[in-house]
Amino acid sequence: MATLRPFIGYRPLPQYAALVAAPPYDVLTSEEARAQAAHDPFSFLHVGKPEIDLPPDVDLYDPRVYDKGRENLQRFISEGILQSDATPSFYLYAQTMGSHTQYGIVGCASVEEYLNNTIKKHELTRKDKEDDRTRHVRVTNAHTGPIFLTYRSRPPLDAIVDRVRVKVPENDFVASDGIRHQLWVLSDIGTIQAIRSEFSSVSSLYVADGHHRSAAAARVGKEMAEADLNRTGQEEYNFFLAVLFPHTQLRILDYNRVVKDLSGHTPEAFLKRVRDAFDTRSAGEAVRPSRKGEFGMYLGGHWYTLTARPTLPATTDPVEKLDVSILQKDLLGPILGIEDVRTSKRIDFVGGIRGLRELERRVNSGDMSVAFSLFPTSVDELLDIADAGKIMPPKSTWFEPKLRDGMVVHFLT
Repeated sequence: MATLRPFIGYRPLPQYAALVAAPPYDVLTSEEARAQAAHDPFSFLHVGKPEIDLPPDVDLYDPRVYDKGRENLQRFISEGILQSDATPSFYLYAQTMGSHTQYGIVGCASVEEYLNNTIKKHELTRKDKEDDRTRHVRVTNAHTGPIFLTYRSRPPLDAIVDRVRVKVPENDFVASDGIRHQLWVLSDIGTIQAIRSEFSSVSSLYVADGHHRSAAAARVGKEMAEADLNRTGQEEYNFFLAVLFPHTQLRILDYNRVVKDLSGHTPEAFLKRVRDAFDTRSAGEAVRPSRKGEFGMYLGGHWYTLTARPTLPATTDPVEKLDVSILQKDLLGPILGIEDVRTSKRIDFVGGIRGLRELERRVNSGDMSVAFSLFPTSVDELLDIADAGKIMPPKSTWFEPKLRDGMVVHFLT
Protein backbone atom coordinates (compact mmCIF):
# COMPACT_ATOMS: atom_id res chain seq x y z
CA MET A 1 0.00 0.00 0.00
CA ALA A 2 1.21 3.50 -0.80
CA THR A 3 2.40 6.05 1.72
CA LEU A 4 1.90 9.78 1.25
CA ARG A 5 2.62 12.11 4.11
CA PRO A 6 2.38 15.85 4.71
CA PHE A 7 5.45 18.01 5.23
CA ILE A 8 6.46 21.53 6.17
CA GLY A 9 6.87 23.13 2.78
CA TYR A 10 8.80 26.23 1.83
CA ARG A 11 6.99 28.16 -0.86
CA PRO A 12 7.09 31.63 -2.41
CA LEU A 13 4.90 34.36 -1.03
CA PRO A 14 2.05 35.23 -3.43
CA GLN A 15 3.78 38.37 -4.71
CA TYR A 16 6.84 36.33 -5.70
CA ALA A 17 5.20 33.13 -6.97
CA ALA A 18 5.13 34.03 -10.66
CA LEU A 19 8.74 35.24 -10.56
CA VAL A 20 10.07 32.24 -8.62
CA ALA A 21 8.38 29.29 -10.33
CA ALA A 22 10.55 28.04 -13.18
CA PRO A 23 10.67 25.24 -15.75
CA PRO A 24 12.27 22.02 -14.51
CA TYR A 25 16.04 21.80 -14.78
CA ASP A 26 16.05 19.31 -17.65
CA VAL A 27 13.89 21.12 -20.21
CA LEU A 28 16.26 24.04 -20.76
CA THR A 29 19.89 24.11 -21.79
CA SER A 30 22.26 26.14 -19.63
CA GLU A 31 22.30 28.84 -22.28
CA GLU A 32 18.49 29.00 -22.44
CA ALA A 33 18.25 29.09 -18.63
CA ARG A 34 20.92 31.80 -18.40
CA ALA A 35 19.02 33.97 -20.87
CA GLN A 36 15.65 33.35 -19.20
CA ALA A 37 16.89 34.20 -15.70
CA ALA A 38 19.27 37.00 -16.68
CA HIS A 39 16.96 39.76 -15.45
CA ASP A 40 15.07 37.75 -12.82
CA PRO A 41 16.99 37.32 -9.55
CA PHE A 42 13.97 35.49 -8.09
CA SER A 43 13.82 32.74 -10.74
CA PHE A 44 14.18 29.27 -9.28
CA LEU A 45 16.52 28.48 -12.17
CA HIS A 46 19.17 29.99 -9.90
CA VAL A 47 18.59 26.96 -7.66
CA GLY A 48 17.76 24.22 -10.17
CA LYS A 49 20.42 25.22 -12.74
CA PRO A 50 22.90 27.19 -10.63
CA GLU A 51 25.61 27.01 -13.29
CA ILE A 52 23.91 30.07 -14.78
CA ASP A 53 25.46 32.15 -11.99
CA LEU A 54 28.98 30.93 -12.72
CA PRO A 55 31.27 31.58 -15.69
CA PRO A 56 30.17 29.64 -18.79
CA ASP A 57 33.39 27.63 -18.85
CA VAL A 58 32.69 26.02 -15.45
CA ASP A 59 31.87 22.33 -15.91
CA LEU A 60 28.23 21.44 -15.20
CA TYR A 61 29.31 18.91 -12.60
CA ASP A 62 31.85 21.10 -10.86
CA PRO A 63 31.31 21.16 -7.06
CA ARG A 64 30.95 24.94 -7.27
CA VAL A 65 27.70 24.46 -9.20
CA TYR A 66 26.03 22.56 -6.36
CA ASP A 67 27.43 24.93 -3.74
CA LYS A 68 25.94 27.84 -5.68
CA GLY A 69 22.58 26.08 -5.75
CA ARG A 70 22.62 25.71 -1.96
CA GLU A 71 23.71 29.33 -1.55
CA ASN A 72 20.91 30.59 -3.79
CA LEU A 73 18.29 28.48 -2.03
CA GLN A 74 19.35 29.80 1.37
CA ARG A 75 19.32 33.35 -0.02
CA PHE A 76 15.72 32.90 -1.12
CA ILE A 77 14.82 31.91 2.44
CA SER A 78 16.88 34.55 4.22
CA GLU A 79 15.42 37.29 2.03
CA GLY A 80 11.88 36.10 2.71
CA ILE A 81 11.14 35.09 -0.87
CA LEU A 82 10.43 31.56 0.34
CA GLN A 83 8.71 31.02 3.68
CA SER A 84 7.74 27.85 5.51
CA ASP A 85 4.28 26.82 6.53
CA ALA A 86 3.65 26.47 10.25
CA THR A 87 2.53 22.85 10.25
CA PRO A 88 2.97 19.77 8.04
CA SER A 89 0.58 20.10 5.13
CA PHE A 90 -0.45 18.63 1.84
CA TYR A 91 -0.88 20.96 -1.14
CA LEU A 92 -3.10 20.92 -4.19
CA TYR A 93 -1.37 21.96 -7.41
CA ALA A 94 -3.48 22.76 -10.50
CA GLN A 95 -2.16 23.39 -14.00
CA THR A 96 -4.31 24.71 -16.81
CA MET A 97 -3.09 24.50 -20.40
CA GLY A 98 -5.72 25.63 -22.88
CA SER A 99 -8.92 23.79 -21.99
CA HIS A 100 -7.11 21.08 -20.01
CA THR A 101 -6.72 21.30 -16.21
CA GLN A 102 -5.05 18.68 -14.04
CA TYR A 103 -5.06 18.59 -10.23
CA GLY A 104 -2.24 16.95 -8.30
CA ILE A 105 -1.83 16.40 -4.57
CA VAL A 106 1.62 17.47 -3.36
CA GLY A 107 3.10 15.39 -0.57
CA CYS A 108 6.06 13.21 0.32
CA ALA A 109 6.31 9.67 -1.05
CA SER A 110 8.35 6.90 0.55
CA VAL A 111 11.95 6.10 -0.37
CA GLU A 112 11.41 2.56 0.90
CA GLU A 113 8.42 2.11 -1.39
CA TYR A 114 10.46 3.43 -4.30
CA LEU A 115 13.14 0.84 -3.54
CA ASN A 116 10.69 -2.06 -3.10
CA ASN A 117 8.82 -1.11 -6.30
CA THR A 118 5.53 -0.10 -4.72
CA ILE A 119 6.39 3.02 -6.72
CA LYS A 120 6.82 1.59 -10.21
CA LYS A 121 9.11 2.88 -12.95
CA HIS A 122 9.01 2.55 -16.72
CA GLU A 123 12.35 4.10 -17.76
CA LEU A 124 16.02 3.47 -17.16
CA THR A 125 18.19 6.33 -15.93
CA ARG A 126 21.49 7.61 -17.25
CA LYS A 127 24.27 7.47 -14.68
CA ASP A 128 25.59 10.97 -15.38
CA LYS A 129 22.16 12.58 -15.01
CA GLU A 130 21.31 10.55 -11.92
CA ASP A 131 24.66 11.42 -10.34
CA ASP A 132 24.05 15.10 -11.07
CA ARG A 133 20.67 15.19 -9.33
CA THR A 134 22.05 13.10 -6.45
CA ARG A 135 24.74 15.71 -5.82
CA HIS A 136 22.18 18.48 -6.11
CA VAL A 137 19.90 16.89 -3.47
CA ARG A 138 22.83 16.03 -1.22
CA VAL A 139 24.40 19.50 -1.27
CA THR A 140 21.22 21.58 -1.10
CA ASN A 141 19.74 19.19 1.51
CA ALA A 142 16.45 19.62 -0.31
CA HIS A 143 14.10 18.33 -2.97
CA THR A 144 13.77 21.49 -5.01
CA GLY A 145 11.68 20.03 -7.82
CA PRO A 146 8.88 17.48 -7.45
CA ILE A 147 8.65 14.03 -9.00
CA PHE A 148 5.58 13.59 -11.19
CA LEU A 149 3.72 10.50 -9.94
CA THR A 150 0.40 9.05 -11.01
CA TYR A 151 -2.07 6.56 -9.59
CA ARG A 152 -5.16 4.83 -10.87
CA SER A 153 -7.88 7.36 -10.13
CA ARG A 154 -10.06 6.97 -7.03
CA PRO A 155 -13.43 8.75 -6.65
CA PRO A 156 -12.88 9.57 -2.93
CA LEU A 157 -9.65 11.42 -3.78
CA ASP A 158 -11.40 13.19 -6.64
CA ALA A 159 -14.07 14.30 -4.15
CA ILE A 160 -11.44 15.77 -1.80
CA VAL A 161 -9.93 17.71 -4.69
CA ASP A 162 -13.36 18.96 -5.76
CA ARG A 163 -13.99 20.35 -2.27
CA VAL A 164 -10.66 22.19 -2.23
CA ARG A 165 -10.48 23.61 -5.73
CA VAL A 166 -13.53 25.85 -5.30
CA LYS A 167 -11.68 27.79 -2.59
CA VAL A 168 -9.32 30.71 -3.27
CA PRO A 169 -5.77 29.38 -3.83
CA GLU A 170 -2.73 30.71 -1.98
CA ASN A 171 -0.82 31.22 -5.22
CA ASP A 172 -2.36 31.78 -8.64
CA PHE A 173 -0.51 33.02 -11.72
CA VAL A 174 -0.12 32.55 -15.45
CA ALA A 175 3.44 31.82 -16.59
CA SER A 176 5.03 33.34 -19.67
CA ASP A 177 4.08 30.27 -21.72
CA GLY A 178 0.39 30.85 -20.99
CA ILE A 179 0.00 27.98 -18.51
CA ARG A 180 -1.88 28.80 -15.31
CA HIS A 181 -0.52 27.48 -12.00
CA GLN A 182 -2.52 27.41 -8.75
CA LEU A 183 -1.56 26.16 -5.30
CA TRP A 184 -3.76 25.49 -2.26
CA VAL A 185 -2.46 24.64 1.23
CA LEU A 186 -4.23 21.68 2.85
CA SER A 187 -3.40 21.95 6.54
CA ASP A 188 -6.57 20.92 8.36
CA ILE A 189 -6.30 17.60 10.16
CA GLY A 190 -9.44 16.13 8.66
CA THR A 191 -8.29 16.63 5.07
CA ILE A 192 -4.80 15.38 5.86
CA GLN A 193 -6.12 12.21 7.48
CA ALA A 194 -8.53 11.57 4.61
CA ILE A 195 -5.76 11.89 2.01
CA ARG A 196 -3.40 9.63 3.96
CA SER A 197 -6.11 7.04 4.44
CA GLU A 198 -7.10 7.00 0.77
CA PHE A 199 -3.52 6.57 -0.43
CA SER A 200 -2.99 3.76 2.06
CA SER A 201 -5.50 1.82 -0.06
CA VAL A 202 -3.66 2.51 -3.34
CA SER A 203 -1.68 -0.58 -4.32
CA SER A 204 0.87 1.16 -6.56
CA LEU A 205 2.15 4.56 -7.56
CA TYR A 206 3.86 5.18 -10.88
CA VAL A 207 6.68 7.52 -11.89
CA ALA A 208 5.22 9.40 -14.83
CA ASP A 209 8.03 11.93 -15.22
CA GLY A 210 11.16 12.50 -13.15
CA HIS A 211 12.96 9.16 -13.13
CA HIS A 212 16.35 10.79 -12.51
CA ARG A 213 15.03 12.92 -9.67
CA SER A 214 13.29 10.00 -7.99
CA ALA A 215 16.37 7.79 -8.32
CA ALA A 216 18.51 10.57 -6.85
CA ALA A 217 16.11 11.14 -3.96
CA ALA A 218 16.12 7.44 -3.16
CA ARG A 219 19.92 7.25 -3.28
CA VAL A 220 20.37 10.17 -0.91
CA GLY A 221 17.66 8.92 1.41
CA LYS A 222 19.27 5.47 1.58
CA GLU A 223 22.70 7.01 2.22
CA MET A 224 21.40 9.17 5.04
CA ALA A 225 19.49 6.29 6.63
CA GLU A 226 22.57 4.06 6.60
CA ALA A 227 24.63 6.82 8.22
CA ASP A 228 22.05 7.58 10.93
CA LEU A 229 22.48 5.13 13.79
CA ASN A 230 19.47 6.58 15.61
CA ARG A 231 17.05 6.52 12.69
CA THR A 232 13.39 5.78 13.32
CA GLY A 233 12.23 5.62 9.71
CA GLN A 234 10.19 8.81 10.08
CA GLU A 235 13.00 11.27 9.31
CA GLU A 236 12.33 13.60 6.38
CA TYR A 237 15.14 12.08 4.30
CA ASN A 238 13.09 8.87 4.11
CA PHE A 239 10.55 10.69 1.93
CA PHE A 240 10.73 12.70 -1.28
CA LEU A 241 8.73 15.52 -2.83
CA ALA A 242 6.09 14.42 -5.33
CA VAL A 243 2.94 15.60 -7.06
CA LEU A 244 0.39 12.83 -7.56
CA PHE A 245 -2.16 13.08 -10.37
CA PRO A 246 -4.95 10.61 -11.16
CA HIS A 247 -4.16 8.76 -14.37
CA THR A 248 -7.36 9.99 -16.02
CA GLN A 249 -6.11 13.57 -16.04
CA LEU A 250 -2.68 13.03 -17.57
CA ARG A 251 -1.85 14.41 -20.99
CA ILE A 252 0.90 12.75 -23.01
CA LEU A 253 2.09 14.36 -26.22
CA ASP A 254 3.99 12.77 -29.08
CA TYR A 255 7.76 12.37 -28.77
CA ASN A 256 9.21 12.58 -32.25
CA ARG A 257 12.51 11.55 -33.87
CA VAL A 258 15.02 13.23 -36.18
CA VAL A 259 17.99 11.41 -37.73
CA LYS A 260 21.22 12.97 -38.96
CA ASP A 261 21.86 10.81 -42.05
CA LEU A 262 20.34 8.10 -44.22
CA SER A 263 23.02 5.52 -43.39
CA GLY A 264 24.60 5.72 -46.83
CA HIS A 265 21.33 5.53 -48.78
CA THR A 266 20.34 8.08 -51.37
CA PRO A 267 16.94 9.62 -50.62
CA GLU A 268 15.44 7.54 -53.43
CA ALA A 269 16.94 4.28 -52.17
CA PHE A 270 15.93 5.06 -48.61
CA LEU A 271 12.35 5.80 -49.64
CA LYS A 272 12.21 2.50 -51.53
CA ARG A 273 13.31 0.63 -48.39
CA VAL A 274 10.66 2.44 -46.40
CA ARG A 275 7.98 1.53 -48.96
CA ASP A 276 9.01 -2.11 -48.64
CA ALA A 277 8.44 -1.98 -44.87
CA PHE A 278 5.39 0.32 -44.53
CA ASP A 279 2.32 1.23 -46.52
CA THR A 280 3.47 4.65 -47.71
CA ARG A 281 1.64 7.53 -49.35
CA SER A 282 2.57 11.14 -50.07
CA ALA A 283 0.96 13.83 -47.96
CA GLY A 284 0.31 17.40 -48.98
CA GLU A 285 0.86 18.78 -45.50
CA ALA A 286 2.59 18.01 -42.23
CA VAL A 287 1.49 14.64 -40.88
CA ARG A 288 0.26 14.38 -37.30
CA PRO A 289 -0.62 10.69 -36.90
CA SER A 290 -4.27 10.13 -35.98
CA ARG A 291 -3.99 6.59 -34.59
CA LYS A 292 -1.63 3.91 -33.40
CA GLY A 293 0.49 2.33 -36.10
CA GLU A 294 0.58 5.49 -38.20
CA PHE A 295 3.69 7.67 -38.62
CA GLY A 296 4.61 10.87 -40.40
CA MET A 297 7.94 11.12 -42.25
CA TYR A 298 9.53 14.32 -43.52
CA LEU A 299 12.18 13.75 -46.18
CA GLY A 300 13.55 16.05 -48.86
CA GLY A 301 10.95 18.74 -48.26
CA HIS A 302 8.01 16.32 -48.50
CA TRP A 303 5.75 14.63 -45.94
CA TYR A 304 4.69 11.01 -46.16
CA THR A 305 2.24 8.95 -44.14
CA LEU A 306 3.56 5.55 -43.10
CA THR A 307 1.28 2.81 -41.84
CA ALA A 308 2.68 -0.22 -40.06
CA ARG A 309 1.79 -3.61 -41.52
CA PRO A 310 0.42 -6.30 -39.20
CA THR A 311 3.02 -8.87 -38.24
CA LEU A 312 2.26 -12.46 -37.27
CA PRO A 313 2.12 -13.77 -34.71
CA ALA A 314 0.66 -10.74 -32.91
CA THR A 315 2.79 -9.86 -29.88
CA THR A 316 1.44 -9.77 -26.34
CA ASP A 317 4.47 -7.82 -25.08
CA PRO A 318 3.22 -4.31 -24.13
CA VAL A 319 6.60 -2.80 -25.02
CA GLU A 320 6.69 -4.29 -28.51
CA LYS A 321 3.20 -2.90 -29.17
CA LEU A 322 4.38 0.68 -28.70
CA ASP A 323 4.68 2.79 -31.83
CA VAL A 324 8.20 3.82 -30.79
CA SER A 325 9.10 0.11 -30.74
CA ILE A 326 7.53 -0.53 -34.15
CA LEU A 327 9.45 2.37 -35.68
CA GLN A 328 12.65 1.08 -34.12
CA LYS A 329 12.13 -2.54 -35.16
CA ASP A 330 10.95 -1.92 -38.72
CA LEU A 331 12.83 1.24 -39.75
CA LEU A 332 15.39 2.84 -37.46
CA GLY A 333 17.24 -0.42 -36.86
CA PRO A 334 17.12 -2.37 -40.15
CA ILE A 335 17.09 0.59 -42.57
CA LEU A 336 19.00 3.36 -40.78
CA GLY A 337 21.29 1.15 -38.70
CA ILE A 338 20.41 2.76 -35.37
CA GLU A 339 20.45 -0.17 -32.97
CA ASP A 340 20.44 1.67 -29.64
CA VAL A 341 18.65 5.01 -29.54
CA ARG A 342 19.85 5.47 -25.96
CA THR A 343 23.48 5.81 -27.03
CA SER A 344 23.42 6.68 -30.74
CA LYS A 345 24.66 10.16 -31.63
CA ARG A 346 22.85 10.02 -34.98
CA ILE A 347 19.35 10.44 -33.55
CA ASP A 348 17.70 13.22 -31.59
CA PHE A 349 14.26 13.62 -30.02
CA VAL A 350 11.76 16.46 -30.29
CA GLY A 351 8.93 16.82 -27.79
CA GLY A 352 5.49 17.31 -29.29
CA ILE A 353 5.10 20.67 -27.58
CA ARG A 354 7.54 22.08 -30.17
CA GLY A 355 5.22 21.16 -33.02
CA LEU A 356 5.73 19.59 -36.43
CA ARG A 357 7.34 22.77 -37.80
CA GLU A 358 10.31 22.08 -35.56
CA LEU A 359 10.79 18.74 -37.36
CA GLU A 360 10.71 20.54 -40.69
CA ARG A 361 13.15 23.16 -39.43
CA ARG A 362 15.67 20.57 -38.27
CA VAL A 363 15.62 18.81 -41.64
CA ASN A 364 15.48 21.95 -43.81
CA SER A 365 18.47 23.40 -41.97
CA GLY A 366 20.63 20.44 -43.02
CA ASP A 367 21.18 19.52 -39.39
CA MET A 368 19.10 16.38 -39.91
CA SER A 369 18.17 14.29 -42.94
CA VAL A 370 14.81 12.80 -42.00
CA ALA A 371 12.16 13.29 -39.30
CA PHE A 372 9.40 11.07 -37.96
CA SER A 373 6.23 12.14 -36.16
CA LEU A 374 4.51 9.61 -33.90
CA PHE A 375 1.13 9.02 -32.30
CA PRO A 376 1.40 9.67 -28.53
CA THR A 377 1.89 6.80 -26.11
CA SER A 378 -1.21 6.39 -23.94
CA VAL A 379 -1.35 6.50 -20.16
CA ASP A 380 -2.80 2.97 -20.14
CA GLU A 381 0.20 1.72 -22.12
CA LEU A 382 2.53 3.32 -19.57
CA LEU A 383 0.72 1.71 -16.63
CA ASP A 384 0.56 -1.70 -18.32
CA ILE A 385 4.31 -1.65 -18.98
CA ALA A 386 5.12 -0.58 -15.43
CA ASP A 387 2.79 -3.25 -14.01
CA ALA A 388 4.54 -5.85 -16.16
CA GLY A 389 7.89 -4.77 -14.71
CA LYS A 390 9.15 -3.76 -18.14
CA ILE A 391 10.98 -0.69 -19.41
CA MET A 392 9.87 1.66 -22.15
CA PRO A 393 12.26 2.63 -24.93
CA PRO A 394 13.93 5.99 -24.34
CA LYS A 395 11.91 9.12 -25.07
CA SER A 396 8.55 7.37 -25.30
CA THR A 397 6.48 9.95 -23.41
CA TRP A 398 6.34 13.74 -23.28
CA PHE A 399 4.10 15.00 -20.49
CA GLU A 400 2.54 18.43 -20.77
CA PRO A 401 2.12 20.71 -18.94
CA LYS A 402 5.40 20.41 -17.06
CA LEU A 403 5.55 20.85 -13.29
CA ARG A 404 7.22 24.09 -12.25
CA ASP A 405 10.14 24.04 -9.84
CA GLY A 406 9.95 26.31 -6.82
CA MET A 407 6.24 25.93 -6.14
CA VAL A 408 7.07 24.04 -2.91
CA VAL A 409 10.43 22.88 -1.48
CA HIS A 410 10.99 19.94 0.87
CA PHE A 411 14.05 19.82 3.14
CA LEU A 412 15.63 16.51 4.14
CA THR A 413 16.53 17.61 7.67
